[in-house]
Amino acid sequence: MKGNQSWIAEFILLGFQLSEDMELLLFVIFILLYTFNLLANGMILGLISLEPRLHTPMYYFLSHLAITDVAYASSHLPNMLENLVKHKKTISYFSCTMQMVSYLAFASVECLTLVVMSYDRFVAICHPLQYTVIMNWRVCTFLAIACWVCGFSLAIVQVSLFLRLPFCGPQKVNHFFCEISSVLKVTCGDIWINEMFLFADGVFILVGPLSLMLVSYVSILWAILKNQSKEGRKKAFSTCSSHLCVVGFYFSIAMMVYLAPDSSHQEEQKKILFLFYTFFNPLLNPLVYSVRNAQVKAAFHKVLQKNRSV
Repeated sequence: MKGNQSWIAEFILLGFQLSEDMELLLFVIFILLYTFNLLANGMILGLISLEPRLHTPMYYFLSHLAITDVAYASSHLPNMLENLVKHKKTISYFSCTMQMVSYLAFASVECLTLVVMSYDRFVAICHPLQYTVIMNWRVCTFLAIACWVCGFSLAIVQVSLFLRLPFCGPQKVNHFFCEISSVLKVTCGDIWINEMFLFADGVFILVGPLSLMLVSYVSILWAILKNQSKEGRKKAFSTCSSHLCVVGFYFSIAMMVYLAPDSSHQEEQKKILFLFYTFFNPLLNPLVYSVRNAQVKAAFHKVLQKNRSV
């Protein structure tokens, strides 16, 4: 039986194939994690906007990272939570397409934002005297806009290639949301171009930025070791270790999902990796940048004291 994408009404998301009791338990756990994600990233955004001392390039990019984390999780988590309590786990063709655009775009924006943040740290530590000149607000705004434009452009091209594909037979997607490589497997057209572009996209968004960040941090490490001030070394190590923690977690999972050789027995493993990618990465950013950052903690205590005095 042959079909065309114009005839498709919906996809069936297979998810994890669990019992109803287990799905209900996961629903409770996931909605708590999602709520904490919204609160934690909202707190970061609130502190940055309320505290003048955090109106610097580093925290400007951190606010973009928080927005991206919330947007990425919100692109597919509400539908996933709905399907956990539904007997028929379906999503319309239009909603599936929008989900692919949004999660690809926000994931790409996050990767590029992390690169820009590493560049900001590189300039701050390796060229401190020129920092305010190099990282002026015009440059920061341009870099932030470039991250968003590039991320959405790559996602739109990828999904545009998907829209040309025909479908035939049952559209059962072996995933808990419309992850593009899983949706491509239910098509009956030639997906070679899609897979090549997806791999090239992964190299451009993951390998390229990670290489630039490694070069930046080698230079940063060298500059830190040459620093005679013990206090200066401690502050630099604290700032950079927070960023490296986020980068390591984010890029390691993303590269395992998109750049590792594909095989049928890895599908369940990749779904579990996506759960970490979806739930724990958006939570990691506010936790790392608040717990390990003295300025953010100071701003938090200052806001609490203001509220108590009112």
